[in-house]
Amino acid sequence: MRIAVLAGDGIGPEITAQAVRVLEALGRDGLELAIERAPVGGAGYDAAGDPLPEATLKVAERADAILFGSVGGPKYDALPRAKRPEQGLLRLRKHFDLFANLRPAIVYPELAHASTLKDEVVAGLDLLILRELTSDIYFGQPRGVRVNENGEREGFDTMRYTEGEIRRIAVLAFETARRRRRRVCSVDKANVLETTQFWRDVVAEVHAEYRDVELVHMYVDNAAMQLVRNPKQFDVIVTGNMFGDILSDEASMLTGSIGMLPSASLNARGFGLYEPIHGSAPDIAGRDVANPLATILSAAMLLRHSFGNEAGAHRIERAVRKVLAQGYRTADIAEPGKRTVGTKEMGDAVLAAL
Repeated sequence: MRIAVLAGDGIGPEITAQAVRVLEALGRDGLELAIERAPVGGAGYDAAGDPLPEATLKVAERADAILFGSVGGPKYDALPRAKRPEQGLLRLRKHFDLFANLRPAIVYPELAHASTLKDEVVAGLDLLILRELTSDIYFGQPRGVRVNENGEREGFDTMRYTEGEIRRIAVLAFETARRRRRRVCSVDKANVLETTQFWRDVVAEVHAEYRDVELVHMYVDNAAMQLVRNPKQFDVIVTGNMFGDILSDEASMLTGSIGMLPSASLNARGFGLYEPIHGSAPDIAGRDVANPLATILSAAMLLRHSFGNEAGAHRIERAVRKVLAQGYRTADIAEPGKRTVGTKEMGDAVLAAL
């Protein structure tokens, strides 16, 4: 199993180090691993003047999957947009056609208290947000800033989807729901945006082939409200790039901490990039306080989706559940007055649980 580890910036190197330790522990039990590391994001710019250096791209192309940390930091904010750390990640998504972003939001019983919502609202929550990742307003052309006919500056971006792009993410949503609770909620803004009316129409057409799965449509503003009002009504949410970005970050707070949410970005061939959904947190970088569990759980998703290793994925997930049951907490999920552990100590606990 060839894995490219692109740790990136901020807390990225610290959290990916713990996930690699977990994978290597499974390797000692017979899992054959070949790990190759390369800089990306701000680290890529520092090394080669590019957030995705050519050498890093070649490392990724040699791999069967990518374990990604995080990118960005204040020191890079003044760079031209094409050189900013986030462009490294966007270019990887586009290069490998990683069109499907899977973001599960699970509330572990031990962490129901960590949510800002009442326990009874979030306890037992298990939903999946399926976000289209390679189109929409993030990639649509034309885009830019120009002077209009009145001599005034204006910024513009283009929301754009093809039928094929919508169809393939809808198929994945229905196929995924068949393995879960057979419910799909498609989120759009069809009452305002032509592009998302088209999204709704195509999703409805695909649903004709999946009548055993329930489909509902919901406007994005209502979906944002329903996520905090009654999140357990959802099973699989499928939506476009921008709406998925926003809603999945909102869903992360239902779990109590964005430090608990893993993700997988997949293409049609099963190649994937796996990363926590949180950012680089430069304010706590190097202090051994970041929560590595989202990255460790991303490693579990890597085993499941890119290598079909369900047993290895389950082992990691059971280990995480065990350390939570044992009371291990990093600062972001700690209970008042209880002892907290650092990044490495949490990694140690997961290794012991394995």
